[in-house]
Amino acid sequence: MIQRLRSIIRKEFIQIRRDPRTLGLIIIIPVMQLFLLGYAATNDIRNVAMAVYDLDKSEESRSLVQAYSNAEYFQVIEYVSSEEELQTLIEYGDARVGLLIPPDYSHDLNAGQTAQIGFVIDGSDPSIAKTALSSAQLIGQAYGASIQEERLVRNGMGGINFQPVEVRTQVWYNPTLEDAYFMVPGIVGMVLFTLTSMVTANSIVRERERGTIEQLIVTPIRPWEMVLGKMVPYVILAFINTGEVLLIGSLWFGVPIRGSLLLVFGLSGVFLMTSLGIGLLASTIASTQQEAMMIVYMIFLPSVFLSGFFFPIQAMPKVLQWISYGIPLRYYMSIIRALLLKGVGLPAIQTDVTLLALFGLGLLIIASVRFRKRLD
Repeated sequence: MIQRLRSIIRKEFIQIRRDPRTLGLIIIIPVMQLFLLGYAATNDIRNVAMAVYDLDKSEESRSLVQAYSNAEYFQVIEYVSSEEELQTLIEYGDARVGLLIPPDYSHDLNAGQTAQIGFVIDGSDPSIAKTALSSAQLIGQAYGASIQEERLVRNGMGGINFQPVEVRTQVWYNPTLEDAYFMVPGIVGMVLFTLTSMVTANSIVRERERGTIEQLIVTPIRPWEMVLGKMVPYVILAFINTGEVLLIGSLWFGVPIRGSLLLVFGLSGVFLMTSLGIGLLASTIASTQQEAMMIVYMIFLPSVFLSGFFFPIQAMPKVLQWISYGIPLRYYMSIIRALLLKGVGLPAIQTDVTLLALFGLGLLIIASVRFRKRLD
């Protein structure tokens, strides 16, 4: 019995050795998971982009802004001159929070009264918003405590005990900071990616495994017609699933749909070019369905962690943030959340749409050329 078992084990190792690509994927994927979970799985938010609307323009207001910058939770990216400009920066995603300093801030502070400041927070990403909300209040309290301490030392007003600075916060787009508002739009991207890329790769490789692809080659059908014919059914299913997720997310979880549905489905079609390109490219590399699945999974894994689906990109190390620019799903996540939660138009997401379209066209062209050469 031991001899027979040894022979079977030896045979399996020989088969594994004859398939170096699958063996390489088996070895690489756990290492990739380790690094992605070790570095990308974090909610330690730092340097949140902050726009400042300073109507006071005094030494006291500049000191307040400096206090927020020194805390390392916020990074001032721009000073604006109107509330409309501040709203535009937040809608476009350039700023996550906005600090509003009223014109009477320094007057109230010097008069010994409580000076009020406003803090606007983009609630479309609850992880960032919760950190920004608590940090804004704590920094404001700490700054007010330091002012009060200086007054006590300078004037000896031992009997006076009030907060010099009051932070009034306002959360936009997701006032209750519901996690479902953040996750449901992201699920749309995951459905489109997984369904089209994995099924497309498997569908084409399955034809090759069964030998039926040779029968298709000898017919008058052109290579691009065959690829298009195999892709269209899964594209239709992907759009149906997208509609299901949006409908259930809106009716059951209460996720708002503030943007144009026509724009949502249109830009989802742009994203489908990337996932279809990935699936087609995987089919030109893989020889078996198992290998095709592992290739797509190897692309899927970093896409999940580096797209902002689970963890904020701003909390990741700089290296991973730079790598995330090469993940098409990152741009679609930003697009779909801006459309559904903020109700923005095409100008606000133009950069993400352009980059996503370039990724899609590039992947489809490369995959189509490889697929045609493999058929020839």
